[in-house]
Amino acid sequence: MRVKSLSLKNFRNYEQAVIEPDSGVTVFTGPNAQGKTNILEALHLCCLGRSHRTARDEELIRWGAANARVNILTHQQDGTHEVTILLDKHQKKKKTVRIGARQADRIGELLGHVCGVLFSPEDLSIIKDGPAERRRFIDMQLSQLRPQYFYALQRAVRTLNQRNALLKEIAKNPSLLPTLDMWDEQLAGIGAQIAQSRREAIAQLSQDAKAAHASLTDGREELRLWYISQTAEGGDVEGQLLARLRAARSEDLRRMTTTVGIHRDDIGVTINGKEARTFASQGQQRSAVLSLKLAQLEMAARETGEAPILMLDDVMSELDPGRRRQLIERIDRVQTFVTCTDLSDLAGARQGAVYHVENGVLSR
Repeated sequence: MRVKSLSLKNFRNYEQAVIEPDSGVTVFTGPNAQGKTNILEALHLCCLGRSHRTARDEELIRWGAANARVNILTHQQDGTHEVTILLDKHQKKKKTVRIGARQADRIGELLGHVCGVLFSPEDLSIIKDGPAERRRFIDMQLSQLRPQYFYALQRAVRTLNQRNALLKEIAKNPSLLPTLDMWDEQLAGIGAQIAQSRREAIAQLSQDAKAAHASLTDGREELRLWYISQTAEGGDVEGQLLARLRAARSEDLRRMTTTVGIHRDDIGVTINGKEARTFASQGQQRSAVLSLKLAQLEMAARETGEAPILMLDDVMSELDPGRRRQLIERIDRVQTFVTCTDLSDLAGARQGAVYHVENGVLSR
């Protein structure tokens, strides 16, 4: 896949901007707080329909403007794809997605039209923070590649919320207790599908991340991932989940929340056999996350048959020369968008297009 053009109107600090990226590496350089990351945020918005920095779409609209527009044109094996995202503070529907000339009814229809992998400083939370960040990492990867997974995840969230609401109602009206069986069955059924997809995907990512990490560290470190679940691999996962829900029912009723299920699962991450969250240095954690992102690239290329775009937000300055060299060798294979404050960070990389960014204005 290749991005042919990206245009912004009233997006973040950009009044107007049109970017025609190189098929290789496109660089956005300039001082901090000028709008470089905003361009990657716009690309990410086109991939997943959401920002990687905020859940509030109105924050993406330029100060003083009522609406914003992001448009992207890509060329893929099956032809040209165009995606437009419209944001409006005053409309009842704050975000509208258009695919070509057609307005999408659901955000899930956007997935697959623009496929990308972003590495930003915030992604260190995948290693440093709790299980929710690691679940979010794998869920976003699978949602982008498999829209059916995205819809299954939505159903799982709705079912979990409805079960939790019922647990609270039962505390007031115990006669509702028999209806809990139906929600247990639904939650176990959809949970089994999601757990199996996660387990298979993490097994693939583990192999690719291990290879990427060995390359970045010249073989000095071994990175390993695995799925931590309340169900055993193989067998009747749905039956296992249902049994656990029923075994935990008394505790759930007491706490008025669901204490078991896929919303409690995690991804184990170790470097040289030690837990990365606890024992890895900041530099090791950064390299581990970068390896995960490179593994996402490999997985996406296998599933879609073509490489996604890669977005690197101020990553080069944080890597030592050896790891920077290894990364530069890899980014030459895919269309890459890089932000940096100093072009010397990219020494050795073929810079196909360089944009200087100053206060939301681009120049070449």
